[in-house]
Amino acid sequence: MSGHMYEMNVNDTLDFKHIDFNVKIQAPFKPCTRIGMIVGGTGITPMIQALHAILGSGGEETPIKVDMLYGSRTSDDILGKELLDKWAKENKDLFSVTHVLSNEPEESKWDEGERGFITKELIESSFGPPSEGEKVKIFVCGPPPMYDVFCGPRTETDLTGVLKDIGYDASQVYKF
Repeated sequence: MSGHMYEMNVNDTLDFKHIDFNVKIQAPFKPCTRIGMIVGGTGITPMIQALHAILGSGGEETPIKVDMLYGSRTSDDILGKELLDKWAKENKDLFSVTHVLSNEPEESKWDEGERGFITKELIESSFGPPSEGEKVKIFVCGPPPMYDVFCGPRTETDLTGVLKDIGYDASQVYKF
């Protein structure tokens, strides 16, 4: 999306779509104690808003642990990297981010995460198990193919894809 917008000319138009049930969840996210975030590209925007609410809340009796899997094409495409790294450093027990790059040049010396794509195995090793019920939530935001793979189209309330295969149910997954 950002690449397309960058190449637009003055007076070009762009259509946007509003989904009636788009606002799914608002802070505070209780009784949740763990949030897994699957992010692609500009999908980082609502996640940063959620992280401001979570990490800036301070003094919570039951803090929320957040693990983010952030997919980008290359290291140059990671939006908000400095802020995410700062939060991860300052909140080691509450926030982690794993960058997953799908198209980083092989000759690159980048070694701050994974190469390839976000996988079922990476999700299972990073997020709280679905058996924890309402204590675990998964937030997904990214391009349409990401929704198709992990949770089904964001215009649909049912859950499909990798997250369903792992055992999460629709009440645990939020499509931003």
